[in-house]
Amino acid sequence: MLEIAQELRQFVLDSFLFGQSSIELKDDDSFLEKGIIDSTGVLELVAFLEDKYQIKIEDEEVIPKNLDSINNLLRFLENKLQISLQGRGNNHAS
Repeated sequence: MLEIAQELRQFVLDSFLFGQSSIELKDDDSFLEKGIIDSTGVLELVAFLEDKYQIKIEDEEVIPKNLDSINNLLRFLENKLQISLQGRGNNHAS
């Protein structure tokens, strides 16, 4: 998960902070409260997650609890990826 955390942090830095490494972004910092991501940015983040990790994010999952910090993203992704892997495993059962 450390590698995923680094990928997420790099995406946020590149896409929303335009590579400004001088801005300190802690893993629990709220993207919304810090003004890092707005509603359009949330859509860009969702598109990135779906493409990068081959998951489908439902409309009802697009909430701050899932997407508003690096740590929230990690927990959300971990759950989505486990569910995805379980689903794929069931498809191969005889």
